[in-house]
Amino acid sequence: MDFAFIITIFLIGFIGSFISGMVGIGGSIIKYPMLLYIPPLFGLAAFSAHEVSGISAVQVFFATIGGVWAYRKGGYLNKTLIMYMGISILVGSFAGSYGSRFMSEGGINLVYGILALIAAVMMFIPKKNLDDIPLDQVKFNKWIAAISSLIVGIGAGIVGAAGAFLLVPIMLVVLKIPTRMTIATSLAITFISSIGSTVGKITTGQVDFWPALIMVVASLIASPLGANAGKKMNTKILQMVLALLISATAIKIWMDIL
Repeated sequence: MDFAFIITIFLIGFIGSFISGMVGIGGSIIKYPMLLYIPPLFGLAAFSAHEVSGISAVQVFFATIGGVWAYRKGGYLNKTLIMYMGISILVGSFAGSYGSRFMSEGGINLVYGILALIAAVMMFIPKKNLDDIPLDQVKFNKWIAAISSLIVGIGAGIVGAAGAFLLVPIMLVVLKIPTRMTIATSLAITFISSIGSTVGKITTGQVDFWPALIMVVASLIASPLGANAGKKMNTKILQMVLALLISATAIKIWMDIL
């Protein structure tokens, strides 16, 4: 590994983790395409889809720890939602990540493209009066929460994500959870999900450990910084940033698939 390679991987991890901490996602929606496309642009080693998904899984595990720690105070973590969605997504993410070793490169990218497209469409659905609900009066359908997170977990496990880029729109649009509670709680659920994804990827030999370690260091620095920045931003701006990120990623992946 040369110096240029280390710096490139660190910057990908730092930028992705800062944004992920700010908008409440694990960051794979951003870092998956960055890892896939940026190193070859600079003449550096190109990663396979299997390697990218493995590195992403490990990195997300550490990025979400930093984000949850930054949001631990303020009443934004909904413990009931974390329990129902966390357990379901853990089962799904392990099953998806373990089964991904039997899939082709194109198959993994196709799953990622479908997930990103669904998330992008959901993010542009209007969310009226969502942030007028007091945090101590938030209610949601527990069955929908559990089943949706199980399905998200399977798909996210395949691509080495933790699924927050889909969890966030589901929580905002379907479960009607206020934006800041969604961001904080999704980071906690994503952390639980990433346990399943990480174990599945490591046990099936899909993790390139040195790039993963560089990404982890970047994540631990950048994720809390992003979370603190997100606390100070207008919730409408946060929603729009996330919507644009997911849309841009979906467009790029589908251009390559097609």
